[in-house]
Amino acid sequence: MLNVPAQAFPASGSQQRAAAGGRSKVPLKPGRSLMDWIRLTKSGKDLTGLKGRLIEVTEEELAKHSKKDDCWICIRGLVYNVTSYMEYHPGGEDELMRAAGTDGTDLFDQVHRWVNYESMLKECLVGRMALKPVAATTETCCTLPEEKKLLNGMLPKNKVLDTSSKDLTPSYDWFQTDHLVTVVIYTKQKGMNSEMVIVDHQDGRLRVDSILRDYSYLLHIELSYAVQEDITVHIAEKVGKVEIVLKKKDNIPWSKLGQPLESHSSFIKCTDRGLCYRRCKLISKTEVTHDTKLFCLMLPQSTHLQVPVGHHVYLKQIIAGTEIVKPYTPVSCSLKSDFKEPSHYDGTHLILMIKIYPNGLFTPELDHLQIGDYISVSNSEGSFKKSQVQTLEDLFLLAAGTGFTPMVKLLNYVLTNVCSLRTVKLMFFNKTEDDILWRNQLEQLALKDKRFEVQFILSEPKKEGTGKQGKISSSLLSEFVKRSKKDSKILICVCGPAPFTEQGIQFLQNLGYSKEEVHSFTA
Repeated sequence: MLNVPAQAFPASGSQQRAAAGGRSKVPLKPGRSLMDWIRLTKSGKDLTGLKGRLIEVTEEELAKHSKKDDCWICIRGLVYNVTSYMEYHPGGEDELMRAAGTDGTDLFDQVHRWVNYESMLKECLVGRMALKPVAATTETCCTLPEEKKLLNGMLPKNKVLDTSSKDLTPSYDWFQTDHLVTVVIYTKQKGMNSEMVIVDHQDGRLRVDSILRDYSYLLHIELSYAVQEDITVHIAEKVGKVEIVLKKKDNIPWSKLGQPLESHSSFIKCTDRGLCYRRCKLISKTEVTHDTKLFCLMLPQSTHLQVPVGHHVYLKQIIAGTEIVKPYTPVSCSLKSDFKEPSHYDGTHLILMIKIYPNGLFTPELDHLQIGDYISVSNSEGSFKKSQVQTLEDLFLLAAGTGFTPMVKLLNYVLTNVCSLRTVKLMFFNKTEDDILWRNQLEQLALKDKRFEVQFILSEPKKEGTGKQGKISSSLLSEFVKRSKKDSKILICVCGPAPFTEQGIQFLQNLGYSKEEVHSFTA
């Protein structure tokens, strides 16, 4: 699980960059928790200094507010007075000051573009940035009606990335019979698979997001007529063709597929695409350890979503009137290397291993959910690619606490699919023996598959002689990370709290391992 504090702006700096995407946290003063911030925003206090007025902000005006006691920041065209938020920001005041008096959108997007800053900072909203005057151009607009231009599979000219990518721009078409409507997306990319296509049908709206390397092609349409909930997705991997088959509720001919919605037929970088959420039903909740539980969520029948190995989703809850979002990595329901998911978990469910923090804001609310309740779940994100392990010989996993969760599906995948694999070693850090997740399963896996080895490291053992003790260190890693043969191809994966990840990466760099040989799971 990737379990990080919800915050309205990213922390970065040298430690964050060392962690290849992680963040640094600073200790907050008493009374400066996220819940305290929510209480302040509900108190009626004027946090903008404008007594409820919204204004248009010029670049010159924004630049004037660049001090700790008078700090304005612009995010995606909206300007916020974050002066009052300084002491509540988990990344510290210095991180917010990096964007003081400027457009902080890029800094925000570096790490936590998923955080709902609109909800977190809505009482700090000063107004919108003033639009710059745009010089007139000689380019003429297409004279096709907008609906026809968007619904005949063409991509509007202003959505084309550049001349070199024009031939690779996806397109779509649709066909119908008396009973079915088939939408076909021509991605023009070989090697498409079911993990690269996310389909949602909600309230008569069809949304299909096709992931093409680092880009996203979105089909977003309000359908002309009602269709049934069950949707079928077919993918022709060799030619990159995606078919979405819809069943008509009424067997009547459609004259058109529907009306285009926001961002329809756009082809942009994945990082520029907003997250899509769907409501998933909690169908089971079981204990793993004294403070960690396995939550099984059922996807809507009209959703197609398969989370790739090493990727995470975001859970969203409304707490005290504020949207709070947290990332979690789905796991399998078993660690057996020959594991085949039963039909109950055949891509229609997500299984999350979540540690409950009694004094936390998010997880106690999550734990209070009853079977049958719903929670909002996003599409998946992540930088890990299966190509990183397909020709691997040695895989080393460094996990602390619930940082073990990205390793679950990775273990299942490599032990089942990577023929070149010689060794897989997991070094699992916990406070006590009671905190070790799936210890019995890990030990059984080590007995069954001779390529796999696990070491448990405890920082606060309850008694002497219970195995290795201590915390992550250069000496521990130098003993643990050893190639099975000279110059073997290796990968070292790290996941845990930010300090653990940062220290681990630094130790590995000091030991001479390259950036390409180290991957940190961060959100």
